[in-house]
Amino acid sequence: MIRSVLLSVLSISFLVSCGPDRVQYTNELKREMADSKIKRITDVDLIETIDDLGGKISATVQRELITDLQKTTNPAERTKLCQLQNLPRTKAIAERYALDIRLLGPQDVQNKAFSQKEREILDAYQYNAKQKLAPISNIQKISDTLFVYNMALPADSPICEACFGKQEVPFAVWRLAFSKREVIRRMNSSKK
Repeated sequence: MIRSVLLSVLSISFLVSCGPDRVQYTNELKREMADSKIKRITDVDLIETIDDLGGKISATVQRELITDLQKTTNPAERTKLCQLQNLPRTKAIAERYALDIRLLGPQDVQNKAFSQKEREILDAYQYNAKQKLAPISNIQKISDTLFVYNMALPADSPICEACFGKQEVPFAVWRLAFSKREVIRRMNSSKK
């Protein structure tokens, strides 16, 4: 009698432990397991990955913004587009890579919401635009967990005028804020 009760209890607990709740978390569990694996990643590996992702993402977002700006002359709609609203691909990229994507202009050089280091970079980009130097990308480590990729737009980009009006010196910069954890998650797991 005791034996049959014990077998019944064990059978029920076994069936309960294999319920649908356990299957529901499989993908999340796999991701967490992959994240917990020890990886040897150098700063060079990290910077190369951010540079590669930043270049591809900024080019994609720029193409989408230019295409959508050319479709409308409505000032209110253009303002929303310049604030990167109503851009489905940009929104999807930001969510997928856990990114903060922004288009910055001359007013952001003095924006106190950004760190001193970021404002200095923006000031340097503005100086380069005045000197008509070719735009280059820049990556800054803001904190232990945050990297910012910046890329100035060329002076002849239609985004400069559409989003920031007529300027003496056309100036606009992409700002992509990467979480270190998300970058490492997307790095090739074979690097050791």
